[in-house]
Amino acid sequence: MAHATIYVGCTVPQLLRGAQSRIFPSYSSLGVLRHSAFCYCTGNSTIKSKRKMDHLERTANNFRQEVITQAKVCGITSESETVKRLRLAIANKDFTFKAGQWVDFFIPGVSVVGGFSICSSPGLLEREGILELAVKHTVHPPAHWIHTECTLDSEVALRVGGDFFFDPQPGDSPVNLVLIAGGVGINPLFSILLHIADLHGYQEGKGNRHKLGTAKLYYSAKNTSELLFKKNILGLMKEFPGKITCCFHVTQQRSQICKELQPHITEGRISEKDLKKHVSNDTSWYICGPPPMIESISKLLTNIGVPRNCIFFEKWW
Repeated sequence: MAHATIYVGCTVPQLLRGAQSRIFPSYSSLGVLRHSAFCYCTGNSTIKSKRKMDHLERTANNFRQEVITQAKVCGITSESETVKRLRLAIANKDFTFKAGQWVDFFIPGVSVVGGFSICSSPGLLEREGILELAVKHTVHPPAHWIHTECTLDSEVALRVGGDFFFDPQPGDSPVNLVLIAGGVGINPLFSILLHIADLHGYQEGKGNRHKLGTAKLYYSAKNTSELLFKKNILGLMKEFPGKITCCFHVTQQRSQICKELQPHITEGRISEKDLKKHVSNDTSWYICGPPPMIESISKLLTNIGVPRNCIFFEKWW
């Protein structure tokens, strides 16, 4: 979820006070229903909507944790000309998330609450107490605040939610993953990719009991400057050859592509030919991007024989 909007019946300062006591205030007033079922594409599912819903409406049936926690900005970098990457220090040792989930983002003095997908791994939070977000600049108030007012040591509050995640357990049968990202829809899929890398690392170093298949990322953007985390992704491919692979797609490239990226770049959209070779009984498909892209890719996958219960998606708006 690149960004979303929540209008709540209590003020942000009240929410922050709630964070201090680890209790989310006015829980019933938000009309949030907790569901733990993992969402998937169904034959009758549709992504189109007659009006633009806010984040709370869109995620009303999603799982949400019952507590929120304070976080402090400890790093700000530019991931691209339009995307800032935030590092957030989390003091609450009980704060956890699964790779692919998002956070409700509460800002003091801003009445609109944001929803941003986490782009870091659960392992980074466990090791360093750090969570990362990559947010594109828009007029959406929380995104605008991040790009224009957020500074080191700014304090916010977070609450984890979402049913789109990859969380394999020891003893599970190995599954191959195909991750398909469009634009800033890379965020939750990058979190999943980093989690897979962590599990491979644990497996090699500590005799981890997880059985892991391969992970293939298809990532499409207008041009290479808008491919977020590309250096990190190339690093993962080098560290785990054959286990993690990636094909970058660019649709409006006008400048020369750097030598490091050239072997991994395809000009044009992700196609049926690209995806058909991955169809198997032990492959799961994760998609995140604009709703039209998700609808198109989901239909394509169904047409080439992918079972609907193997297609998972996260929409961003």
